[in-house]
Amino acid sequence: MSAPLHYVSTRGASPAASLSEAIAAGLAPDGGLYVPERLPSLRVDAFRSDGTLADTAATLLAPFFEHDALFGELASICAEALTFPTPLRSLPRHPKTFVLELFHGPTAAFKDVGARFLAACLRRLRGHSTTPLTILVATSGDTGAAVGAAFHHQPGIKVVILYPDGRVSPRQAHQLGCFGDNVQALRVQGSFDDCQRMVKAALNDAALQAQSPLSSANSISLGRLLPQMSYYAHAALIHWHAHGSPLNVVVPTGNLGNALAAMWVRAMGLPIGQIKLACNANTTLPDFFTGHDYAPRQAVATLANAMDVGAPSNFERLRWTFPDAARLRTQLQAQSVDDHTIAATIAMHAREHGEVFCPHTATAMHGLDQLRATGDSASWAVVATAHPAKFESVVEPLIGKPVDVPPALSAMLQRSASAEPMVAEEGALRTWLLDQATPGIAAVL
Repeated sequence: MSAPLHYVSTRGASPAASLSEAIAAGLAPDGGLYVPERLPSLRVDAFRSDGTLADTAATLLAPFFEHDALFGELASICAEALTFPTPLRSLPRHPKTFVLELFHGPTAAFKDVGARFLAACLRRLRGHSTTPLTILVATSGDTGAAVGAAFHHQPGIKVVILYPDGRVSPRQAHQLGCFGDNVQALRVQGSFDDCQRMVKAALNDAALQAQSPLSSANSISLGRLLPQMSYYAHAALIHWHAHGSPLNVVVPTGNLGNALAAMWVRAMGLPIGQIKLACNANTTLPDFFTGHDYAPRQAVATLANAMDVGAPSNFERLRWTFPDAARLRTQLQAQSVDDHTIAATIAMHAREHGEVFCPHTATAMHGLDQLRATGDSASWAVVATAHPAKFESVVEPLIGKPVDVPPALSAMLQRSASAEPMVAEEGALRTWLLDQATPGIAAVL
């Protein structure tokens, strides 16, 4: 066995933690994000060539879990969480063009992978604990529903979802408020960045934590980020065994967790080639990768609302892992795609190729279209992060027909939904959480 892998804060002012401690805490005590002190290396032949996504995940994540209390449970965690496919589907219009479909989970978005894995971990870590735990999650659209579904009815856990009121699609908003029971949605009068700021402030509030124990299920949680590596590894291995070459990927990104997962897989030695980021009109990342200083700013609302992020949290992890900015800019590129181009891309691919994409996936497809226009003939996969039926108000007018709704999403839309309003102030969330943490309420969590 290798030496134990410790987890440290990106800000360097917190003690090293075990993986279980990092997953349970969500955020490091100094406000930083937990990262492994080093990335392990793996060879292609370490993986089963005929393995499932759960098999790939168990092999990929074993070095991160080794020596940890959860190590013996890793295979069962993967089998419990990763029960749906993430197919690498070939597009007929080009022999080396693929779509990595990540929307076949219960809430029709890639966030289901990380949320279900995290829920399986926390259920085992809590054991028979009677102390209630509140999971805070800020969402720009898809994360909240995935977390709500993953933790719904889980004993001893309450989920509080903060989302920017009016800045998610109608069906996303319905999903966020449709659970009830131990899942509460708060519609914040502000942006996603406001929601994220409020969550981070609560997690860093020691006095609040003493009265109402909190954790996070955002991509700031290592328990969400690690499993997201699995579908990149799985797709890259499938492509490698079929074609003998690395798979290049175009990743739609907002908070940078999904893209960082791909970067970590490549850094571990698995056959991922070029990685290109597709952003919407929020240009924080494209500006950095074209040579500007990193400059977070207020998010702007776009058609690809789940990527409406002006201050991506995982940038801290990216720079901690790859501290040489000049070298990083040679390994990763980011492009901004405006709403007009998103709409045109959706309409054109539906009309000419019969393919229907969500607005987020369309940002990545536009990036690949540009590559093909320059003569690039390498193998590329566009990462499809959500089902287009979640954004019917955007997609259906562009393609001129209804989008079929997956059964799981349809079932959610048939439930009643509600969300409580909240001002975009850290103190408002603190007061609300303390009000919830009364003995009478805690007893039923």
